[in-house]
Amino acid sequence: MKRPGLKKASKRVSCSKRYKIQKKVREHNKKLRKDAKKKGVGKKVKKDIGVPNKAPFKEDILREAEQRRSKLEEEKEKKKLAKQQERAQKRKKENSTSRDADPKAKKARKVKKMGASKIMLLSYLLQVIDASDIIVEILDARDPLGCRCPQLEEAVLKGEGNKKLLFLLNKIDLVPKENVEKWLQCLQLEFPAVAFKASTQQKDKTVQEKKARFATLNGVVDQTKGVACYGSSSLLQLLGDYANATGREGSLKVGLVGFPNVGKSSLINSLKGMRACNAGVQRGITRCFQDVHISKNVKMIDSPGIVAAQSNPKAAMALRSLQVEDKQETVLEAVRTLLKQCNKQQVMLQYNVPDFRNSLEFLSFFAKKCGFLQKGGVPNTELAASTFLNDWTGAKLSYHCKAPEKPSLAPYLSEDIVREMQKGWDLDKLQKGNEETLRSVKFPNQASSIVLLSKGPTAGVLSDVVEDKPAPEPTEEDMEDKQAKVRLQVPVPVNIDLSSVHTDDTYDFNTDFK
Repeated sequence: MKRPGLKKASKRVSCSKRYKIQKKVREHNKKLRKDAKKKGVGKKVKKDIGVPNKAPFKEDILREAEQRRSKLEEEKEKKKLAKQQERAQKRKKENSTSRDADPKAKKARKVKKMGASKIMLLSYLLQVIDASDIIVEILDARDPLGCRCPQLEEAVLKGEGNKKLLFLLNKIDLVPKENVEKWLQCLQLEFPAVAFKASTQQKDKTVQEKKARFATLNGVVDQTKGVACYGSSSLLQLLGDYANATGREGSLKVGLVGFPNVGKSSLINSLKGMRACNAGVQRGITRCFQDVHISKNVKMIDSPGIVAAQSNPKAAMALRSLQVEDKQETVLEAVRTLLKQCNKQQVMLQYNVPDFRNSLEFLSFFAKKCGFLQKGGVPNTELAASTFLNDWTGAKLSYHCKAPEKPSLAPYLSEDIVREMQKGWDLDKLQKGNEETLRSVKFPNQASSIVLLSKGPTAGVLSDVVEDKPAPEPTEEDMEDKQAKVRLQVPVPVNIDLSSVHTDDTYDFNTDFK
């Protein structure tokens, strides 16, 4: 009976009723056993005692039995494979009848699917370059040369409107101080360079206000490494002075460009003081451009990452491209490529793993250390590889590339262009601001940072190219058309090799996993 105030009726019954039910069940089971005994159904199957030890030719009998068993298993496996092949052929026939059988249409669909996202990202990037007065190329301080795109810089220099190009060295807290100073000196020979450390823990405005209220009540100030931001005052002062010097009526439009995960969105969030743009560890989160007003006379434009060309080395593609996110390359291949560029002993000390022979063994040790285990205690190497790659592309792992001892200008630069690009900037104030930023940041030790062999600037794609295919030999008419029309093309990537920093103790991973 359902009692008032309860949603469900109680399942409790009286003891006498429960005992009656149990008695009826026992009698029913007893009756079933009797019937089964009469019919002879319930008899237990006798266990096969096998071949007695005293039987003659016991080994031959056992061998024949094993051969019969293996033949039966092979026949079962063949039948299973035949059924699978029949199902696969049936599915192929259904797909061929449902879809268009024209091979050209099929190829066009494939090209459209693979290249649509790249063309979209490229169009947004070109819009940001055209709409901006100042182009800020953000470089990862761990590999500044690898984050430079010669095609982008050349397009900005040859573009209309006398646009200014500025370097911003982000993530300086992950690089030794001496290395940051050398890279700043090297970069300032070409364009003005700003040292910066973005905040990686910016929250939404409502969450930020709640945290501020709790902080004032408890008297606790959050001074963790991820929350702190350095170099913002120097950058804003530099841009504000340039806007006042030029006497511009409207706000100064500053476009942020760079390869994926160098910190474009985090820079805007740090300057704004709140989460204005979506940012994260995963590469390729920003898929379109976004305008954000930083101050009265400065407006910044966030852009998607530069699309890396397929002609780049594998190490550059593993760090700069979106091949892993687009499922064009596995995470295991990217990790293998990165480990080849590092010193084995430094990787062992950084990740606290024992000696390993290849990348698969390293990932097994790393997965066990982090607790990434599957059923049966098998190490989850894919999850370990994703974590390893996120450490290298995100703002966590400390590694650095050595700056060139004798830096030289790129082929598309000259002393006149460099002098023109440095006009209008207060370089003395910029130098003082960088020195103040370097004094404030806590840098890692030289011994605790991994040395990476840089592969030079990374070539980018700045034209509507879906796939990097070898171009046919140009005719005379094509040469005349090219001279008549001025358009952006994909030039040959600039080879600036830093192999001089290669040491004798660098580990060579000749052994590979399949």
